[in-house]
Amino acid sequence: MEKNLIRTQKEKHVLVITLNAPQSRNSLTLELREALGEAVEQAEKDRTVRCVLLLGEGPTFCSGGDLNHLKASSEPWQIHRRFRNLKDWLTPLITLEKPVVVGIGGHAVGGGVGLAISGDVLIASQSASFIAGFFRLGAVPDIATMYHLPRLIGMARAKRFLFETGQMSVEQALEYGLISKIVSNSQLIGACMEEADRLASGPAEVMGLAKALMARSFETSLSDMLAFEGFGQVLAMSNPEFHEGLSALLDRRKPNFIRAAVKPDDGQKSV
Repeated sequence: MEKNLIRTQKEKHVLVITLNAPQSRNSLTLELREALGEAVEQAEKDRTVRCVLLLGEGPTFCSGGDLNHLKASSEPWQIHRRFRNLKDWLTPLITLEKPVVVGIGGHAVGGGVGLAISGDVLIASQSASFIAGFFRLGAVPDIATMYHLPRLIGMARAKRFLFETGQMSVEQALEYGLISKIVSNSQLIGACMEEADRLASGPAEVMGLAKALMARSFETSLSDMLAFEGFGQVLAMSNPEFHEGLSALLDRRKPNFIRAAVKPDDGQKSV
């Protein structure tokens, strides 16, 4: 396996995961997908990691599928195995019970769009753009694009993007609410780190729980959603983050969720 396709760096309580294959425009090769899955697993297991920041090295955030691999491995069972393995790298990223910030510098193409919108907060540089590319190839949108995109921007806008132009500028993405802000190319990493630090300093475990509950909202009845909220609140209010937040509010001070989250005696390194 080619090394260093994914670069990880821990910045305080943020794990920065960088797609590090600019020579292939960070295409989703088998090796890169496996390495990304390992990085997400690292983020999941390390309780001192309270937020993930996903970036792409070079002028393209992610160009989607590896075209050479698609050409060589297009038999039905080969395709089936490839998509069955999404559970090893994509699903863990989507369901990670920690905030995920995505910094999009340059183009997100095809499956790269799906990867980008799997995050919770998206920040884009002025040079970024979203390019569908699926129908040009004669393929259906994948990498959870058809799951996330209609939920994020609405069905009509999702269809317009996919069926009409296949391209979305950062200005359109901001207008649609797909991204939270546009920054200059030179400011992208700094703006993303600032947002990731903000989320990491918040009640990250409780936010992760809320994220898991919201993921069920579109397929769940009102009565079931209210039940989920109730069960979620039982967990949230038994979490040290809640007790710290409540005490800070009553004491009129700034809460320290990081210090409250991990106890020295719970098997994790104190933070």
